[in-house]
Amino acid sequence: MHKIVKLWVVPRSTSTAFEWMMRQRGDMTCFHEPFSEVWYQGEQPDWPRYVAGESVRTPGLTYDSALASLLDAARTKPVFSKDMAMCVTGLWSKEFLAQFTNSFLIRDPAKSISSVIKHWPDVHPLEIGNAQQRALFDRVADLFGAPPPVMDSDDLLADPERLVLAYCDAVGIPFVPDALRWSPGARDEVSWWDGGSFHENLRNSDGLKPQPRRHADLSQAPDRAKRLYEAALPHYEYLKRFRLGQSADLDGHAASAM
Repeated sequence: MHKIVKLWVVPRSTSTAFEWMMRQRGDMTCFHEPFSEVWYQGEQPDWPRYVAGESVRTPGLTYDSALASLLDAARTKPVFSKDMAMCVTGLWSKEFLAQFTNSFLIRDPAKSISSVIKHWPDVHPLEIGNAQQRALFDRVADLFGAPPPVMDSDDLLADPERLVLAYCDAVGIPFVPDALRWSPGARDEVSWWDGGSFHENLRNSDGLKPQPRRHADLSQAPDRAKRLYEAALPHYEYLKRFRLGQSADLDGHAASAM
């Protein structure tokens, strides 16, 4: 059985751009949010805004079937898959998590929440995901005796090549610098939700390139967005302490992967 590298994320955290980079490698089978798809529109959706008869539902799509697809692919070659942490809260057994090389991608919630709320003004607090991401991180660290690798979206966008190199070292896969470049175009492989309405920037992009860090100003945001941010911030700040991209990590002492 080959390695399954799992990236646990929150919505709007630059995770699909990172996944697209992983797809360019050519040496891994990549899955786009298999457990998240079950949570949102599987046979028995756990999505808190699901409305029977109105929301999309896919008969036969279950957590077991999603896991089986990952394991089947790993019999042939290494696998990369990203998912939103809040979508697997009922699956945190040691047996389940031990099947993956677990890693995390975080983002300043002022940025992720302001982006989510543009698409979903009625977003449910559970869909923000920071609290569940932190809890899953602690679960992995407690079960396997070391903190798993954590990337911060700001660090990734500030210096993609160095952070991807550190990530590859942390999860035990080769670094493929050519994977950081691609051509603009369709992204059908990552478009199970709403035809890919969240991925306009990715369709227009041509790679992971250094970008200036931008401050997200929530002063004019709806009060609801501010409350969501205040609830999410402590969890982001906690995980930020473990992030790759600090000098010791990038000099070859990356966090352990499990």
